[in-house]
Amino acid sequence: MKPEHTAYRTIEGDIRIGSVVFGIGAEIKDPAGWLWTLTSGADGSRTEEALIGHVLAGHPELTELTADDVGDALRQLNAAGFVEDAAAARPALFSDREAERYSRGLPLLRWMDLSPRTNTWEAQARLKKAAVLLIGLGGVGGVAAQALVASGVGRLHCVDSDRVELSNLNRQTLYHEADIGAGKVAAGVARLRALNSDVTVTGEEASVSTPGDLAALLARGPGEARAWDALLLCADRPPDIRRWTNRTCLAARLPWVDGGYRGPLVSVGVYRPGRGGCWECLRAAEFERRDLRLAPGQDESLASPRMAWNPVNAVTAGLAGSLMAHAALILLTGVPPTEPGFRFGVNLMALHDTTYSRAPARDDCPACGAPGAPGARSGAEAPGAPV
Repeated sequence: MKPEHTAYRTIEGDIRIGSVVFGIGAEIKDPAGWLWTLTSGADGSRTEEALIGHVLAGHPELTELTADDVGDALRQLNAAGFVEDAAAARPALFSDREAERYSRGLPLLRWMDLSPRTNTWEAQARLKKAAVLLIGLGGVGGVAAQALVASGVGRLHCVDSDRVELSNLNRQTLYHEADIGAGKVAAGVARLRALNSDVTVTGEEASVSTPGDLAALLARGPGEARAWDALLLCADRPPDIRRWTNRTCLAARLPWVDGGYRGPLVSVGVYRPGRGGCWECLRAAEFERRDLRLAPGQDESLASPRMAWNPVNAVTAGLAGSLMAHAALILLTGVPPTEPGFRFGVNLMALHDTTYSRAPARDDCPACGAPGAPGARSGAEAPGAPV
């Protein structure tokens, strides 16, 4: 059993496994008692064959219990993500130094991972092999970049055209007072490289202000004749940047994450072309759900006016950046196992008001549903179809 998923028996004699964290834990009925012998005996000291023998030897009274029964139960535990191969060696991909560096993050990935794996390092290895493009190295992007680099992403390329200003420092924690006047990319990349020298961090001082700018970045890729594995959009200007980023990523079949803050409301969206709703699908569904009671001809902006500068501090920007990094880890590692096409977040004005919205791909979506749209789905990717 994974150490984080160690089982215990309830007062009723049932087995609880996978910890008490919602979304991970499970309860198993065990009227005959042999499942407890199985779960408690799976402590890493026995081979599968020896563990099956241990269970059978411990219950001679169960004359109808067979090795196949025990083996099937063990396979079900493995399929549910509660079991790992304790004898699996660390991949040669990781040095001793990296093993020590990631020795706290690896158990967290293992704890949240409910997919059967041949090696506990598999999710970390996926992250190390990944190349991420990050646009906007400000308050949100700086925190997202730090989290990804510290977590062990293989390659991160940062794009921003701004310079550090004093007014940035209430939220852009990647920078110091000594950086005022410097380009964000130059200062930020240097600091990110110093954080983790095992990660390849690059950057360019460039503006991404049109769909063509973004398409050129995607076409160039991270080099070595490969494509980006994910894009993090941490910029909110120009105003329509999310719409055309969505369409550009749909056309390129590139998973992406957007995030930010609207006053005290922090939220992040997670998208993978062909899997769930795209950004425009979710936006249309959210508009219908909110029921703003606008009169005919009134613009949506009346209900949520935009100011020249969005009110923000280090908390809201940092939360958005951290949640974006978490969303990127979901896309890159599959941990925790989550179907894309949703938004999540928190309202700092009312902490009980957590944000979670999901919408299916819409047939009338101008970005991914209509024939000829940038990300038009094939028959295999139709709403509700397996992908």
